[in-house]
Amino acid sequence: MMRRAAFATALFIAIGASLIGMARAADEGPDPQQENVLIAADQVTYDEQLGVVVARGNVEIVQAGRVLMADTVTYNQRDDLMTATGDITLLEPTGEVAFADYIQLSDQMKEGVLRDLRLLLTDKSRMAAASARRTGGKRTEMDRAVYSPCNLCIDDPKRAPLWQIKAMRVVHDQEAQDIAYYDAWMEVFGVPVLYTPYFQHPDPTVDRRSGFLAPKYGTSSSLGLELTTPYYWNIAPHRDATFEPRFTSEEGVVLGGEYRERMASGSATTEASLTYTDKRDDDGVEIDGSEFRGHIFSHGDFDLNPIWRWGYQLERATDDTYLSRYRIASDDTLVTQPYVEGFNGNNYFAGNAFLFQGLDEGDDQDQIPIVLPMLEFSHVGEPGWAGSTKTFDANLLLLQRIDGTDSRRVSVEGGWHLPATSPGGHVWRMSLTMRGDLYHTNNVVNPRDPLTETNSGITGRLRPEAMLEWRYPLIQQSGTVRQVLEPVVQGIVSPYGGNPVEIPNEDSQDFEFNDTNLFSNSRFTGLDRLESGPRVNYGLRYGAYGVSGGRTTALIGQSARLKDDDTFGPGSGLEDQFSDYVGRLLVAPSNHLSLAYRFRLDRTTAQARRNEIDLSGGVKLLRLNIGYALLEEQLSESDTTGFANREEIVGSFVSRFSEFWRANGSIRRDLTGSGQTLSWSSGLTYEDECIIFVTNYGRTFTRDRDVEPDTTLLFKVQFKHLG
Repeated sequence: MMRRAAFATALFIAIGASLIGMARAADEGPDPQQENVLIAADQVTYDEQLGVVVARGNVEIVQAGRVLMADTVTYNQRDDLMTATGDITLLEPTGEVAFADYIQLSDQMKEGVLRDLRLLLTDKSRMAAASARRTGGKRTEMDRAVYSPCNLCIDDPKRAPLWQIKAMRVVHDQEAQDIAYYDAWMEVFGVPVLYTPYFQHPDPTVDRRSGFLAPKYGTSSSLGLELTTPYYWNIAPHRDATFEPRFTSEEGVVLGGEYRERMASGSATTEASLTYTDKRDDDGVEIDGSEFRGHIFSHGDFDLNPIWRWGYQLERATDDTYLSRYRIASDDTLVTQPYVEGFNGNNYFAGNAFLFQGLDEGDDQDQIPIVLPMLEFSHVGEPGWAGSTKTFDANLLLLQRIDGTDSRRVSVEGGWHLPATSPGGHVWRMSLTMRGDLYHTNNVVNPRDPLTETNSGITGRLRPEAMLEWRYPLIQQSGTVRQVLEPVVQGIVSPYGGNPVEIPNEDSQDFEFNDTNLFSNSRFTGLDRLESGPRVNYGLRYGAYGVSGGRTTALIGQSARLKDDDTFGPGSGLEDQFSDYVGRLLVAPSNHLSLAYRFRLDRTTAQARRNEIDLSGGVKLLRLNIGYALLEEQLSESDTTGFANREEIVGSFVSRFSEFWRANGSIRRDLTGSGQTLSWSSGLTYEDECIIFVTNYGRTFTRDRDVEPDTTLLFKVQFKHLG
């Protein structure tokens, strides 16, 4: 029979025949679109006297957002009763799909009885039951049911899935979004492993729900046996928290957690932990008494309006070794920083404060600086004559210590900058700047003679500077590869001096001469130190770029000055009239291979004084990464805070050796002296559509007071879709 003609006839009949409860409709006014029944079938018959519609062959019935497909459907208008048999599929408005051999439905398909039910949930997990009863279209009670999100074996579908839950009775409450099991047991590969009289978990429509998360298990040579049982608290749609009590056999209970909140103006996160444990000396030996140990990390960012925003970072620990001993973090300095900043056109303003907590054994908290406040302002003018721009920068810093040097600084700098390109392709850049710094200091130690009396009072400096830079990029297209060769020469003129002993070095101690600051006006990281005198920076850049994304880039260069400058300490690479050679090389022919090499070579012997190599490559089956670093001794201007020679190598790998399995490992080794392994770790993960298994095994070999070398084994098993 012609299906379209049958559908049109049935549609006309069904609309009139399925208007149920006309008297009730007059009182309550239900939506007619929810009452109508739309039927499509190969054959439709209607018994007007009995009020029965019978549809046969490829039947499709739509009512109230539900779709029923079956071989045969009988609809009794008077009793509002629908019966379906043979290859039945019922699609719910929520996205769930039910399959059955026999269904009897009423009240717009909200009430019913199903036999031999198979249910496909919205997250692709499945349920099956011998029989089921639907109530109100929102509750399904199933007898002798089984649930599993695991895919069946393709070669043997009758084989038991990886895991499943069986129960004598299962209730799926779609309104409460819960699936509850009564007299239930879990099977793994068909073998019962756990029984519970009652168990409940959210259905797949739940995005977030309070409840326990997958626990973590482990053992540690310093903490003993470990068990972490996270509990997730869904406080509100924009606010939640996770409590993570950590039970250890050697150190008791560590209470931890994280709180997260997102607001219209920003977001904030706070992580904290606390424990009450036995006191230990610096050798890790227990001594009399107990103490509280803990930490708090918090950060937030908030918008005040389209121009201004503020935020904070808070990091504090009760003592130096707590974070390392409990494997929370490996930081050696904690930073607390409130800030406010604004962006308005070409203007930028920032206000910051800094409070540091030193965690190294040699740190004296009374001598660690407190910065309150540090104010910065920057302005870039609109392009003017010949594209030139004007800049203005200002900085205010108040730094004090409980014991040691105090420094108050005001710094301003104005500049004029002119870029230009000649018709022949020569690229020029010229800058003229004037900077002034005013200091008021207390107890400044002379870095050249620390035993002399300290200096206090007001001092300052004024420094003009002129810079001219020339670049000449040469481009050649060779087939699918574009090559760029660019010589660069930069000349800078400024007065000698500018770093008197009366000015303390607070923000420019972290100095390193390398390829990133070869063409910088000043290579210092802050404002307390100036690079002075006439000097020339020159180098050569090269790049080759393929159309497929592969590339090779390189840079080598050197700096020269008219005479030596004792501003830079021994080992810096800038202590002589001619500097060391610095450069980098990057070779990345494809996504499967990358080599990055950064170097500093002695200017006379070409011996490596600093080498940094990072090699990564491989495919999905195996990807390797090797990092090597050689850092030659470098002394500060006072010869007290420099670091000795360091040489180490780090290796790691990641292997996805099957569809579901992946492995990883890493090792860090010190190559100085006789050399020793600092740490190693390994991990194995299995993940499919229904389970995650993660295990990590590793060891650290370093010691820091009560933090001893430690061997750890941690693992977690997470059954997906159970919470």
